[in-house]
Amino acid sequence: MPQNRHVLSHPLVNARLSHLRLATTSSKDFREGIHDISLVLGIEATRDLEEDTFDGQTPIGPFTGSIVKPRIGLTPILRAGLGMTDALLTLFPAAPVYHLGLFREKVSLQPVEYYSKLPSVPNVDICFLLDPLVATGGTACAALSMLLDWGIPVNRIRLLVVLGSDSGLTRIEESYPGLEIWVAAVDPKLTNDGLIYPGLGDTGDRLFNTTRE
Repeated sequence: MPQNRHVLSHPLVNARLSHLRLATTSSKDFREGIHDISLVLGIEATRDLEEDTFDGQTPIGPFTGSIVKPRIGLTPILRAGLGMTDALLTLFPAAPVYHLGLFREKVSLQPVEYYSKLPSVPNVDICFLLDPLVATGGTACAALSMLLDWGIPVNRIRLLVVLGSDSGLTRIEESYPGLEIWVAAVDPKLTNDGLIYPGLGDTGDRLFNTTRE
């Protein structure tokens, strides 16, 4: 496994993801599952954040406390990344959220940008890119290019993924060496249409109950 690819290994995450895969899982349960897995991803991906200390007072006596030093920003890729955002805001309630609008064109499978909420100058130290499903890796690569052009170095970006394909993650790693990737699980195959197999379907549709019969 590549050095900067971190795959979660936890029975609760495995059970949650298995429930997400089921075609019979409701949108409500799907949203809750994405949220729960994203929360674990966020906790695991922040283990090495730098801390500052401060002196405080409990009702009993003085203590030395800690705060997270770097300024954190969240960048969900629309629309599926919205399903991960609330979980990360639980960890970083004051973090700015910069939405990136990208979709994958169905024939060419190439990403198309349609929206960016990035300000003119970066005002964060570390950016968490939220993309629950990485299939070919094209959309994530496009988003990473946008963040680099914005001025965030690759070693200050962390990509959080619920489910990725091995080939898609490898494409990202080869395109952006030094990027930290945190993923709950990896599937080995893609279909001819560029879908993760066995995967869990279209994440956006399942999150927002827009799946067509």
